[in-house]
Amino acid sequence: MATPTSFSEEALEERALPVQQEWLNKFRSALKRDPRLWLGGILLVFALAALLAPVISPYSPDTPNPIIGSQAPSLAHPLGTDALGRDQLSRVIYGTRISLSVGLVSIVIGGLLGTFLGMIAAYAKGWVDQIISMIVDTLLAFPGLILALAIIAALGPSINNVVIALAIVRIPLYTRLARGQTLQVAEQDYVTAAQVNGTRTWKIIFRHILPNIFSPLLVQATISISYAILDESVLSFLGLGAQPPTPEWGTMINDAQPYLRIDPWMMMGPALAIILVVLSLNLFGDAVRDLLDPRDQARIAGIARERGE
Repeated sequence: MATPTSFSEEALEERALPVQQEWLNKFRSALKRDPRLWLGGILLVFALAALLAPVISPYSPDTPNPIIGSQAPSLAHPLGTDALGRDQLSRVIYGTRISLSVGLVSIVIGGLLGTFLGMIAAYAKGWVDQIISMIVDTLLAFPGLILALAIIAALGPSINNVVIALAIVRIPLYTRLARGQTLQVAEQDYVTAAQVNGTRTWKIIFRHILPNIFSPLLVQATISISYAILDESVLSFLGLGAQPPTPEWGTMINDAQPYLRIDPWMMMGPALAIILVVLSLNLFGDAVRDLLDPRDQARIAGIARERGE
């Protein structure tokens, strides 16, 4: 009868094949079935706008021109101008840079730290797990936006501090998710065999555990970016994020608030940008979750067979 020590390193890796190798094939076929995945195209447009802002912006986002202040939308200014005569379309395009970068960077930082803490807590167990769980429970005791407000109040209003605050707020979410997934994967035979073979702890965590818990973490990150963008806009609206004259969606809405009744178009550009990005990210994240959910694989395979794919 074979014992766990009889597994070679190559056999262990075959038993623990990373699930992301199958994602591309699944994604291509899923594009034909789930229209929500095409919303990624909208997100790509915003990402390109952020990268190419200096090239595609028709005007400077910071240069005031009081002569054309508070103009309605026209061919020269498709989204109108603000009270200082700055082109709203150019400011929305440049604001995309801040909103997307803050959302992405805060989720990357918070996700990486939270995932690492969750895997360590689940794998080490004992007092390490208890300490990390206590810290996570303490952070979860505060509503996310209130905690972010407290952190920024202590650090001072700036975009960098918004990133730090939003990253800290997201750490408990990824810690709990990574911990739960790691507890399940750590009980698998290939992990036990790697432990018996004397494989180093860091190698087990990053080669055998992390690839097999990456799917739910990716889905959560896709959805969390939308909430991070929304929170960043709220914080900037309150004056705690980007400072004038930096173009940012939340700040633009705050600037347009006094003119809402007489010049409602001032708020139209940044508000539509926030709605499109947040809604697209949420629907796209839901589609990715359905795509990677193991419970849906039988249903997806059945539909594919019916359509002859």
